Amino acid sequence: MDIFDNLALGFSVAFTFQNLLYCFIGVLLGTLIGVLPGLGPVPTIAMLLPITFGLPPVSALIMLAGIYYGAQYGGSTTAILINLPGESSSVVTAIDGYQMARQGRAGPALATAALGSFFAGTVATFLLAVFAPPLSDLALKFGAPEYFALMVLGLVASVTLAHGSVVKALAMVVLGILLGLSGQDVYTGTPRFTFDVVELADGIEFVALAMGVFGLGEIIRNLEDEHTRSVLVQKIKSLMLSKDDFRRIIWPVLRGTTLGSFLGILPGGGAMLSAFAAYSIEKKMSKEPQRFGKGAIEGVAGPESANNAGAQTSFIPMLTLGIPSNPVMALMIGALIIQGIVPGPNVVKEQPDLFWGIIASMWIGNLMLVLLNLPLIGMWVRLLTVPYHVLFPLIVGFCCIGVYSVNNNTFDVFAMGLFGLIGYVLVKLECEPAPLLLGFIIGPMLEEYLRRAMLISRGDPLVFVTRPLSATLLAIAAAALVVVLLPSVRKTREEAFKE
Repeated sequence: MDIFDNLALGFSVAFTFQNLLYCFIGVLLGTLIGVLPGLGPVPTIAMLLPITFGLPPVSALIMLAGIYYGAQYGGSTTAILINLPGESSSVVTAIDGYQMARQGRAGPALATAALGSFFAGTVATFLLAVFAPPLSDLALKFGAPEYFALMVLGLVASVTLAHGSVVKALAMVVLGILLGLSGQDVYTGTPRFTFDVVELADGIEFVALAMGVFGLGEIIRNLEDEHTRSVLVQKIKSLMLSKDDFRRIIWPVLRGTTLGSFLGILPGGGAMLSAFAAYSIEKKMSKEPQRFGKGAIEGVAGPESANNAGAQTSFIPMLTLGIPSNPVMALMIGALIIQGIVPGPNVVKEQPDLFWGIIASMWIGNLMLVLLNLPLIGMWVRLLTVPYHVLFPLIVGFCCIGVYSVNNNTFDVFAMGLFGLIGYVLVKLECEPAPLLLGFIIGPMLEEYLRRAMLISRGDPLVFVTRPLSATLLAIAAAALVVVLLPSVRKTREEAFKE
């Protein structure tokens, strides 16, 4: 009965007026930034981090979580209606969703996306409630060697699951770790990698890095290559699904939910990987694979269920182990640290209101999204007619105010500008910036657990291979890295990235 008592606690927290309001704001903002190409949940959450200072921790995390899974809904709307995915995970939805819209079936496509996402979100929330507490109990038994090995596995997984060149992804991880180590030594307090700059004594400001690389970097890229936005879809007549539609989507929704729930937990996984994998499986399992790409409703149901399930189960490693599985979860950890909460297994026991309140809010947020999205489709599409060069000055101004408000320090604003240029250059060099952010967050923890393990073992490095669990985790990491470095696998990855 513990799980029902805990869920009752969660709903009592989530159903307060304040938390319902912030949940609504989160899912509404998430839908908005999902609709508008070039924003996405990472830069938006990075921009909003300073606002969370003045909010209670539960309200702040509920709002940020709503932005993340709300963006999955919003991205599918424009992907289906005008073939313009607002969110990276909605690229797959556009393949068949837009063809359905051109055939006059935009309503069923949108209804499929909404219902599939709601079902997947509900199941993923239940899985989060069931599996997160046992995982946190297991994590409490981890020693320093096990945590070090787990973080190595997380970083390697983020490299193997990233797109494009493995070498570039590894370079991004290393760069992120180096940036994260700037500041004072954990044990001695000695300044390092500060280059005699006083403002770097406490390290590089996380908000400045995140807003620069993901916020300003994306703005510069979008200004260079602004999309042509033209609304071609006729008026949506009906959202009703036929009996044949229901028959066709049931199994894709179930398969997509199962696949997304599993892949969301993996570091580097989340919504995008889940959506691509679900589409591939549906096409391979179909008796009529030739229908895919020409308006197959299964090509909407599977990916949409998978991306929403993946988005929500990615909270499991973040809440239970304190390890981010994707850039959004890295920002969520940043929000916890800003609130003075140490991410990790103790959150479940020491902050039960926060933990169970977030879980309960996800179900409420998914229900809000279903009720919000379909009536507001017309408004979302009209927003796409606003030129991006009108929007970007407002976004830049908000970024500057937000970064300055963290420490009241102009140095952070200049640092954000520098990281914005770096983010743009990384995109031009086809270097995915997501592993950089994961390395920045995990790097200091990796160092701390490495040094702690070496102190406990009196400098014996064999401690990592003589303990069964840490040895197993390191072996899995090594095997994953070897596989992904195979010439055939590397070639396939790089070709897929160029496509």
